[in-house]
Amino acid sequence: MRKSLIQVFGFLISTLGWVFISCTTAMDYWKVIYVGGKGGNWMIKASWYWSNLWRDCVTDTTSVTSCRDYDILWAVTPYVQGVRGLLMIGMTLGFVAAVLCFIGMDCTYIGGREKAKDKTLLVGAMFHLVGGLSACAAYCLYTSKVISVAFAPTADRSIIRYGIGTPILLGFVGSFFTILGSILYAVTVISKRMPSAFTQRSMTGHKSSKRLYSSVHYTPPRDLSRYSASHISKISNGKNGEKISAKDTFV
Repeated sequence: MRKSLIQVFGFLISTLGWVFISCTTAMDYWKVIYVGGKGGNWMIKASWYWSNLWRDCVTDTTSVTSCRDYDILWAVTPYVQGVRGLLMIGMTLGFVAAVLCFIGMDCTYIGGREKAKDKTLLVGAMFHLVGGLSACAAYCLYTSKVISVAFAPTADRSIIRYGIGTPILLGFVGSFFTILGSILYAVTVISKRMPSAFTQRSMTGHKSSKRLYSSVHYTPPRDLSRYSASHISKISNGKNGEKISAKDTFV
């Protein structure tokens, strides 16, 4: 029962993280800056410059938005291409992992026997882990680029210094949820295999010790009381009545 509850909680956490990561790819305001509102009527002069993975836009106080879509794929900034690729890998692996983990959970009646379900669940946990790390790397790459431009010591005032938007924070939370779900899956499988392996080792050691003691036969000492003194003296003097030398005798 406890194992099933942990797996269900891991499934909910990892699936929610995958949904967060998927939503960030279509969200706006990955980076944003507010310009204006000083030295006059801010209702006219204020504007917001923002960007996402697909376009650059500007919005003024009249709610008019003008956007410029990015060019063809090979003309896009390299780090944006890298972020797109990492997020696509994370989303694909997350979807496959969700299906595998659903099949491998104990509370479902598909997936075969218990050992097969554990293997399926472990593979799904690995996919979730790799997908979460891939998405986290994408957000770190985008954040580092924005921060490096924002704090670069340059005199060119035409460069727009953006700030981090909401999708980045949501993406980090989704990556953390996905990795946490994969850890919960792995704990339920590994904690189950460790006691079984320990039991098998203890049983094997018990069997080997039993064989060792069974192979050794105890031979009781002979009862010398049934032999007479003359017979013992004959044995001590030799089989044919020959005397044994002093150096050959054992006291």
